Amino acid sequence: MGEMKAVLFDRYGPPEVLYVGRRPVPAIGPDEVLVRVRAAGVNGGDLHDRTGKVRLVTGRAFPKGCGIDFAGEVAGVGASVRGVREGRRVWGLLGRRTGSMAEYVAVSPRRIAPAPDNLTPEEAVSLLAGATTALTALRDKAALQPGERLLVRGGSGGVGSVAVQVGRVLGARVVALAGGRNLDFVRGLGAEEALDHRTTALSALGRFDVVLDTVGTEQARVRRLLAPGGRMVAVAPDLDRPLAWLGTVLGSAVHGKGRIRFFSGNPDSALLAEAARLAEHGDIVPVVDTVHPLDGVADAQRALAAGGVRGKHVVRVR
Repeated sequence: MGEMKAVLFDRYGPPEVLYVGRRPVPAIGPDEVLVRVRAAGVNGGDLHDRTGKVRLVTGRAFPKGCGIDFAGEVAGVGASVRGVREGRRVWGLLGRRTGSMAEYVAVSPRRIAPAPDNLTPEEAVSLLAGATTALTALRDKAALQPGERLLVRGGSGGVGSVAVQVGRVLGARVVALAGGRNLDFVRGLGAEEALDHRTTALSALGRFDVVLDTVGTEQARVRRLLAPGGRMVAVAPDLDRPLAWLGTVLGSAVHGKGRIRFFSGNPDSALLAEAARLAEHGDIVPVVDTVHPLDGVADAQRALAAGGVRGKHVVRVR
């Protein structure tokens, strides 16, 4: 099928290393699907990949692609794939690899599902990673129950803004920490309380049945907010202090109050379909901060790193 445009980088470094290059359109195997990508999300992991903070995992083979999630439509179907037709609007994730900021991706049918009918690709991809992460964290890992008190740390970001909504759907009493200018925004998503993380002392928050941490720092202190029987789920590591962070997570499983559950999301098509149903029913709504062109990925990553995000930065690929 020739070549396609893709966001690439040839070395670890600042946002300036990102560029739009050309790669061959991926050839699909008999058990794969080719997706024409319309939009991709800008995630915190993209920044870690680009700076080299996780180079022990990502390695030194270049060029590397960027992005893990996407929304678009099926452009080709492998001979062994059943139940997927060309032209269907889908959303999905690449799993343990990157490269969704490209005009096409090859992916397992287990990593895609029909996209929400009521959303544009940009709106859909703003929800995708947050919804699947929040459902896994709050429902599956923490077993959040109606009436329980939930703290979402980082309540205005790409994951946190959707987690506030999922917590509300699950019947929790949601308290969120966010930047001061975003407090009304977070309340509008369903938080009973939204507090400025810069001026609110942790000791003043009271106790929580469940804590969802999307920030990664100071998790030992945040863990002390758990009530008896409380559960804490962390979806972001502290890569600036990785050994101390790992010690906190491992130590929480051995002693003290409340084990910190950490996971790296890798959703399947069933979870993606469930998130789509929530979106189609209006239970969760899109949270797009800014839509960037494909050649604006560096600006998008700078904006994400600067903080104060309302929802998700999104890249329009086509």
